Amino acid sequence: MPSFDLGAHGLRALNSTLHALKGQTNETQWDVVNPRGSHAIAAGVDALVDITVHGSTGYYCAGMNKQATIRIKGSAGPGVAENMMSGTVIVDGDASQYAGATGRGGLLVIKGNASSRCGISMKGIDIVVHGSIGHMSAFMAQSGNMVVLGDAGDALGDSLYEARLFVRGKVKSLGADCIEKEMRAEHLELLEDLLRRGEADAKAKPEEFRRYGSARQLYNFNIDNADAY
Repeated sequence: MPSFDLGAHGLRALNSTLHALKGQTNETQWDVVNPRGSHAIAAGVDALVDITVHGSTGYYCAGMNKQATIRIKGSAGPGVAENMMSGTVIVDGDASQYAGATGRGGLLVIKGNASSRCGISMKGIDIVVHGSIGHMSAFMAQSGNMVVLGDAGDALGDSLYEARLFVRGKVKSLGADCIEKEMRAEHLELLEDLLRRGEADAKAKPEEFRRYGSARQLYNFNIDNADAY
């Protein structure tokens, strides 16, 4: 298992090394030590590798991730997993603002709390937060799923499109065009899978959540295209 000392070798050397891992690399397990809050750690990785960062990170850790599994053994600064395409990012601690912003795929798991604007403009990513989330989360979220085991702050789902939001705790307020929706059998099945993949199935049951979605009043929605959402 390669171990990279970020304090000794620097961020540019780390990311250049990780970007070079293409195809059928045998170096699939990586440890990154001494992150010391550095920004953009393991950003732009595109390989089937498992990277563990031992400590807290700064801005944009695991941004644009594709294929990789990235584990942060600490808390993450703003924009963790921003614009993620696929793979998995797991934060053992808390995440700062706009976690998972514009994510197009993959799974982001936050085992602590997430600050404001979690999942802003999400475009297909799945986000599971074991704690609570801050205000304006899922603002303009277009598709994907957000699961929150704790509470949600003000203006949840403001200007929401077709993302699905599941909250177990209290919602301080709903944003424009976001409403509570019926929890049907298919949503319970989906939520059960998300809780399992997000390592939260021992903490909560699907029946304990409420579902929120778009009232479809702020944009041109054609029912004939419903199957596309």
